[in-house]
Amino acid sequence: MESLLRLNEIAKNTRRLILEAVAEAGSGHPGGSLSAVELLVALYFYKMRHDPKNPRWNDRDRFILSKGHAAPLLYSILAQAGYFPIEELKTLRKLGSMLQGHPDLRTPGIEYCGGSEGIGLSVAVGMALASKLDNKQWRVYALLGDGELQEGQVWEAAMAAVKYKLDNLTVIIDRNGIQQDGFTENIMPLEPLNAKWKSFNWNVIEIDGYNFNHIIRALDRAEETINRPTVIIAHTTKGKGVSFMEWAPEWHGKAPKKEVLPKIIKEELGY
Repeated sequence: MESLLRLNEIAKNTRRLILEAVAEAGSGHPGGSLSAVELLVALYFYKMRHDPKNPRWNDRDRFILSKGHAAPLLYSILAQAGYFPIEELKTLRKLGSMLQGHPDLRTPGIEYCGGSEGIGLSVAVGMALASKLDNKQWRVYALLGDGELQEGQVWEAAMAAVKYKLDNLTVIIDRNGIQQDGFTENIMPLEPLNAKWKSFNWNVIEIDGYNFNHIIRALDRAEETINRPTVIIAHTTKGKGVSFMEWAPEWHGKAPKKEVLPKIIKEELGY
């Protein structure tokens, strides 16, 4: 119970940091960052082996943010984990900052320069295969947006992961139902998503993306699975935690005004 309370507190603080960073920048992607908060909190503060004091530690687990526009989320997590000072978040998207609009390898803790959608799973498959070939024990985790599942490259990578029996690879899908131009099921339907991944012979787990018990059990089950990769379909809400952003496609890439931010944080997050 104490651990769950701690994870929930980190998640609440992460939402505050995301909003502060994008408001300071005057641009960014709050919707897709807010939707996946609990997923990354569980990864970095429960499951993954990593060392903020030694970001390139050879035996670390690797995390790939395939939906690179959610960089404010990843930066907020890394700052809280100790990779760099929290104050650095105020430099998001500023000229010369190491915290650009999409992840960049100049940032401590970043494994992949996210940008174009649909590429991250291919990178994660390569890393997981490298771990196998080198007889290493480190695992690879990748967070994908549901909109990028419309890219053919994702499914090519999914086939390769099964061929090479990459049981050290766990993919998490942020299934919030909204992409840049609207709702996924209106633009290019993904359902039945569970059946699609099963047909590719992945181990498929569906969860509530905000229930830490569900997330933790899913991550543990993924680690116990032998000879095939795991995909966790996490049902989430775009803009989660800020009522007027929830289920609103326009907040995919729109920052709240800096002058109204204190009111938003107080009324929506309780700070």
